[in-house]
Amino acid sequence: MRIVSLLPSATEILFALGLDREVVGVSHECDFPPRARTKPVVIHSRLPYGASPAEIDRLVSEYVHRGESLYAVDTEVLEALAPDLIVTQNLCHVCAASPDDLATALARFERRPGVLCLNPQDLGDVWRDILWVGEESGRGHQAEALLEQIGAHLGALERQLPLSADRPRAAFLEWLQPFYVGGHWVPEMIQVAGGEDVLGKVRTPSFRVHLQDIVEAEPEILFIAPCGYSARQARDEYLSIDLPEQWNAMPAVRNGRVYALEANSYFSRPGPRLITGIEALAELFDPGIPVSAEAETAIQPIAAEARSARAGSI
Repeated sequence: MRIVSLLPSATEILFALGLDREVVGVSHECDFPPRARTKPVVIHSRLPYGASPAEIDRLVSEYVHRGESLYAVDTEVLEALAPDLIVTQNLCHVCAASPDDLATALARFERRPGVLCLNPQDLGDVWRDILWVGEESGRGHQAEALLEQIGAHLGALERQLPLSADRPRAAFLEWLQPFYVGGHWVPEMIQVAGGEDVLGKVRTPSFRVHLQDIVEAEPEILFIAPCGYSARQARDEYLSIDLPEQWNAMPAVRNGRVYALEANSYFSRPGPRLITGIEALAELFDPGIPVSAEAETAIQPIAAEARSARAGSI
């Protein structure tokens, strides 16, 4: 089977199922595992490289308002790859290509490939999609084994969580300029890890909030995880923003519990590595919980002193 994946999470699932040879094409954002970068790229973003977060938000709004796609399909490359199956999504037209982006390209195909469209809303949907991809790609047994492994990992983690009903109040910021809070599976990840999301809602898309909304929610822990960013990029952007004094009065900031997260790997993409993101959150809620070395790399603490030093250097 020849498979083209148009979203990073599907690429991760396909490779986890041992389909590295069958994957013949990917999107420009498919960067994990590293071998995915060696595959031909069949889709590109129309957003300019290096645009600021505020500019990206403005351009996305303009594209959406005009009813235009953020992505361009390289029809010639896609046709030359002659895929049997194309995996795409209908969840977020900002994060990855949708079925609409394929319509024109597929119209000229003499032999139409199968199209698998994923639309996960919560963790259960993410785990279901792994099984679905396995079934459609002929790797059903491997998908079941992967899901059993994830379930065992999750079960072992949950048994270590404290039984206290007192959950740390957390806010998860998925974008900073302007502010957006994480949605869909992210609030559930926080809940599974032992916390309480004070702004986000399970099975609800990420939505915009005002600075005052965050301040008034009084989070005890603040997660900085812009979609598509590494932890270092998230930290640098957070430190570059000029925030008012009331921000510093929030419990999370006042007590030094602000953390940049590796969103691009462990939170934004609905794939197998979400379990590592849950691990990272659990450790931040309860530092006594042992976690994997990979989960440790997902976190970068942001001390209040770092913001002061950064402000003084500007």
